[in-house]
Amino acid sequence: MQITIDGRTAYAYTGGKPFDPGLPAVAFVHGAQNDHSVWILQSRYFAHHGFAVLAWDLPGHGRSAGPALETVEAMADWVLRASHAAGAGRVAIVGHSMGSLIAVEAAGAQPAQVSAIALVGTAYPMKVSDALLQAARDDEPRAFDMINQWSFSGVTHRPGNPGPGFSVFNEGRRLMERQPAGVLLNDFSACNAYAGGQARAAAITCPALFVLGDGDLMTPPKAARVLQQALPESRTVRLPRCGHQLMAEQPEGVLKALTEFLGPLREAAKT
Repeated sequence: MQITIDGRTAYAYTGGKPFDPGLPAVAFVHGAQNDHSVWILQSRYFAHHGFAVLAWDLPGHGRSAGPALETVEAMADWVLRASHAAGAGRVAIVGHSMGSLIAVEAAGAQPAQVSAIALVGTAYPMKVSDALLQAARDDEPRAFDMINQWSFSGVTHRPGNPGPGFSVFNEGRRLMERQPAGVLLNDFSACNAYAGGQARAAAITCPALFVLGDGDLMTPPKAARVLQQALPESRTVRLPRCGHQLMAEQPEGVLKALTEFLGPLREAAKT
């Protein structure tokens, strides 16, 4: 699906089904230097099982025109406005990494518009190491190598090929390489600067889920504690033998956690 927002083209993958505003809506939001394709399995499943899906390319990423937005607050506002422009009313937001901060900000800033949030591979504060920031600024290929090295557990996919002709490392690198130059530094700077997460989380009224990888070196499970404490009624699912790229390393585990969490939205819509 393509829409025009703020005078620019924006793209959302709808999971192989036309977007139906009569169904409960789920917006999938990717992380830094990624696009909608990280959610292919999960978005297709939900679209074929009673949900209206919007897997967004954030501005300046994937098929959405730039420039990239510079703050988490601006990204959260954009996701809500874009989802509304696409036909969604209240929307559940599923966010990975940077996308999880976007979900927190959106749900805390405009709680009436958000029905649930799922935070996949999250941390708060989400500080980026000086070495990685410098590499993103001065040598993007080196930054891609660092991200790939730190994003997988080294257990499930050693040496990186879970099946013939497939490599999580090559897949991850190609995904990062196809984003415009400068987006990585922009995204990392936004994560690094975001300071409103604890206050926004305290204002959240909708159900919340944490999906964390036990082997995550980028956003280790302990780094989610601030948000978990601010959301005492939330649920947490921890996936064993899983790093930061949870949707690539444990796709079915992520899907199971999301379907069990969001299933009640579909049942409520039937009544």
